Amino acid sequence: MNSEALSQFKKLFEDQRQKIAFSQRLMNPEFILSSDELSDESDLAAVELETSMRLRMRNREALYSKKVEAALQRLNDGTFGACEECEDDIELKRLEARPTATLCVSCKESSERSEHLHADGHRHKSEGQLMNLRIASF
Repeated sequence: MNSEALSQFKKLFEDQRQKIAFSQRLMNPEFILSSDELSDESDLAAVELETSMRLRMRNREALYSKKVEAALQRLNDGTFGACEECEDDIELKRLEARPTATLCVSCKESSERSEHLHADGHRHKSEGQLMNLRIASF
């Protein structure tokens, strides 16, 4: 990857880092509930929903922040754009679509195929279903 592309990715990650920091400051007010907010069940449900959404958003931003920091570290190490599994270059189009990607397309596809089960024990929907075909002999 050329130095111009690397500097563009570095700027992108530094911008994302600043946006996440700003967003965390906006969403950081403590979750203090006043007695007015708890006047009936629908108000309580709305407050609980909002709290849940804020916590989910914080978790997503924390995860993305870790990915951005890891990408910046790879840029500094000189390993950005290299697949962590096969060590081939990750295509520029993939990095443009998902800048924090650590696997090339073929390794990512292989990784997804190997993840047979969800945490709840069900198969991924994208795997399809195995069909038991019987051929009748005549």
